[in-house]
Amino acid sequence: MARTLVAAMLLALALTPVAAAAPRPPKVPLWATVNICDTAKHPSAIGIRASMPGLPRKSVRLYMRFRVQWRDPADKLWHNILGTGGNSGFVKIGSGKATRQAGQIFRYEKPAAGETLRLRGVVDFQWRVANKVVRHSRRITEKGHRSTAGADPKTFSAAACVLRG
Repeated sequence: MARTLVAAMLLALALTPVAAAAPRPPKVPLWATVNICDTAKHPSAIGIRASMPGLPRKSVRLYMRFRVQWRDPADKLWHNILGTGGNSGFVKIGSGKATRQAGQIFRYEKPAAGETLRLRGVVDFQWRVANKVVRHSRRITEKGHRSTAGADPKTFSAAACVLRG
């Protein structure tokens, strides 16, 4: 009886349709960094740059959303800057199998004299096929990325940015 039950369960499993898994991104790391922070060329601005791999199918579309957070000195927590001043919305950055990079610059009013504003970036990544999200991920900005096209200064890569009044 036990053998019959086990055989029936194995047969049922073998006949059960398996949902097709979404393709996995290649082993290229996702990353996000601050590549501009309050420079002469970009005063009171933060630049966020990110990289994501494609997927092994041509029909995939790659999207990123860049957001800025500020650190509240009172509660020591990071908070989203609300509205379009801190959120790019999802931006299509390419398609296919290739690794893609993109960035966004956000400008703010200079803090009052003697005040500071600590900022960082959060990047949401989406892989879409026929407008359906098949993969998604999120990264908080971190330092140490070599490929920082558009950085100011040229090789700048940081986890956060401090605007000073």
